[in-house]
Amino acid sequence: MYPAEMVAPYAKDLTDHGFKGLTSVSEVDNTVNTDGTVLVVVNSVCGCAAANARPAAKYAVQTGDKKPDICATVFAGFDVEAVNRARELMLPYPPSSPSIALFKQGKLVHMIERHEIEGRTAQMIADNLKAAFETHC
Repeated sequence: MYPAEMVAPYAKDLTDHGFKGLTSVSEVDNTVNTDGTVLVVVNSVCGCAAANARPAAKYAVQTGDKKPDICATVFAGFDVEAVNRARELMLPYPPSSPSIALFKQGKLVHMIERHEIEGRTAQMIADNLKAAFETHC
């Protein structure tokens, strides 16, 4: 598990932009199981989270014509129970971090796995998210 002082600036990168930090199973369940749309970013300390996933999620939400009702994040290697619950809700996709999921009325409707984040620009990922927002939000 990562120390809190290491995780804090990476988590803050999203929470400072309106993403709700989820740290428990009940917070994940209460957030995802709503009538609207929920974007969940599985955040990480890895370089592809910093260079691609976090900037893409922020940009998509800030610039998309349609947006999820709620934006949230869990932190891999830190909020273990919350991350495990989020990953259960993301099945059948295998655990990966970073990753980005869009839920609608509690059901997974769009998923971006780590292998779809690595090697892609933040703009490409943001465009993928904005297209999902157009379809589901």
